[in-house]
Amino acid sequence: MGDDDLTRDDSDLPPERDPNTGDMFGGEAPPAPKPAEDEGAAYTVIARKYRPRSFEDLYGQEAMVRTLRNAFATGRIAHAFMLTGVRGVGKTTTARLLARALNYETETVHEPSLDLKDEGIHCRAIIEGRHMDVLELDAASRTGVNDIRELLDGVRYAPVEARYKVYIIDEVHMLSTGAFNALLKTLEEPPPHAKFIFATTEIRKVPVTILSRTQRFDLRRVEPEVLVKNLEMICENEGARVEAEGLMLIARAAEGSVRDGQSMLDQAIVQAEPGQTVSAASIRDMLGLADRAQTITLLEQVMRGESGGAIETFRQLYGYGANPDQVVMDLLDHIHGASVAKAIGPNALVMPKEQALRLAAIGAAVSAGVLSRMWQLTLKAYEEVRRAPDAAAAVDMALIRMAYAADLPGPEEALKRLQAGENPAGGSGSGGGPPGGGGGGGAPRAGLATNAVARQQIAPGLPSTEPVANLQTFEDMLGLIDRRRDIRLKLDVERFIRPINFRPGAITYEPAPGAPNDLAQRLVSRLKEWTGERWLIAAEGGGGAESLWEKQKREEREVRAEIEQHPFIQGVMQAFPGTEIVGIRHLKQPEPAEAPPPEDDADED
Repeated sequence: MGDDDLTRDDSDLPPERDPNTGDMFGGEAPPAPKPAEDEGAAYTVIARKYRPRSFEDLYGQEAMVRTLRNAFATGRIAHAFMLTGVRGVGKTTTARLLARALNYETETVHEPSLDLKDEGIHCRAIIEGRHMDVLELDAASRTGVNDIRELLDGVRYAPVEARYKVYIIDEVHMLSTGAFNALLKTLEEPPPHAKFIFATTEIRKVPVTILSRTQRFDLRRVEPEVLVKNLEMICENEGARVEAEGLMLIARAAEGSVRDGQSMLDQAIVQAEPGQTVSAASIRDMLGLADRAQTITLLEQVMRGESGGAIETFRQLYGYGANPDQVVMDLLDHIHGASVAKAIGPNALVMPKEQALRLAAIGAAVSAGVLSRMWQLTLKAYEEVRRAPDAAAAVDMALIRMAYAADLPGPEEALKRLQAGENPAGGSGSGGGPPGGGGGGGAPRAGLATNAVARQQIAPGLPSTEPVANLQTFEDMLGLIDRRRDIRLKLDVERFIRPINFRPGAITYEPAPGAPNDLAQRLVSRLKEWTGERWLIAAEGGGGAESLWEKQKREEREVRAEIEQHPFIQGVMQAFPGTEIVGIRHLKQPEPAEAPPPEDDADED
């Protein structure tokens, strides 16, 4: 046997391993490993990923974009811009977009343009922050005059590549006084190739000498409805599902800041497993917000004077994790909503329909004066809660105070009750309870809300108690309007009606400048409703006397002139130069005491 016989030919044998199987027993092949660069790729947060790349992407800043577009179209481009607004509305983003627009250039476009849909020659370098002619500085870290002088030394040199040298200074209000002074001359007479863009959240800290040399743009807070649309777009692109109410909660909590809203959405998306819907309850827990339906219930209990029930409701919310100051903030929001619904209607409220109707019912049940008083009390309570060492205890005390005050009459109503010999603290006709008992217990009592609704339903159906014969003068008619509490009509009549002739059932007057077109129609309608008789009211071209408002102002001027001529007042103003008469008050003179009866001098004997 030779050596050739010992050699085996492996060319015709099957392969030892099938490349399509994972192991020798025929298992599935393992998945291909991911590229190394994917394993180390960092996650880009939503606020950076969806940063606007063109002016059309800026949310809520249509007025600024329109002004800039017209300026660029006509060639009237300022040499310095001042962008101001709250955090997260897009100041720095707008500054970078402006830098791109100023240096925008393509194969067909060779002039500044706000149309940035197609990426220009310099756009990529400006976006990545590596363009030689666009310098972005943070005034928070470079506040000194030497830093600004170093910057200004390079202003006089022409740009290397782009059309303009653009200097973006963020948080410009943090520059020192010397740094601002160093900027003045350059801002007043800059070289034609230099542009300055400033951004700040504290516009009041920027010297007026700087502001007068810039074109200022106030970036507006983004409305919740606009921000919700942006969040919905992001959710669709990210494949995330979030309840509509949850998005509205985020939009309200963002307080007009797009960046804050997007950051909160980034956090909200991970509140549920992939593929599941993020509920509004989980977002509310994430934000530490109270349930708005519960806080509306809390306001209803306060308006009914149920201090005990209000405290129990608050403690439930507090136990769920709601911050005390946020609960009071929600009460402020609800009182504002009830007032707006009373003035305009529930459709003006941006919230679920059921909640809007509940707030509208609160507004319809009480007067505007009561809502105004509750607003002041709640605003004071908010300040107390923020300062108090125990915020929850401060809310308890505020709820007790608000529940007690909800059914108290206003100063005018209390005075009328005193004049009529009634108990001024007896509530809205609820009887003669003790003054200290209002709002003190936990049980519901006959409060303002219930009685106000009853008055509202009964009053229009009552027969008229004001005969036309009783209205003999213009002042009598004003007294009727005052008793019927039509404040708007009273103010318009006092301000815009110059009486010419008045008799029961007929009025002629001269309208003062600015009089509403429907004043006569409203007055006819109200007088007919209150007296049951038809009135003829006509406006003529002239010949009317002074309106009550004009008469009051004239008398005030006359009194002021008389006081200024008083020797004592003149002596005081000469002794203290710069003294002004701020206001004039008429103090009621005390009534002289009655003389004691004369003593009987008769001899007792």
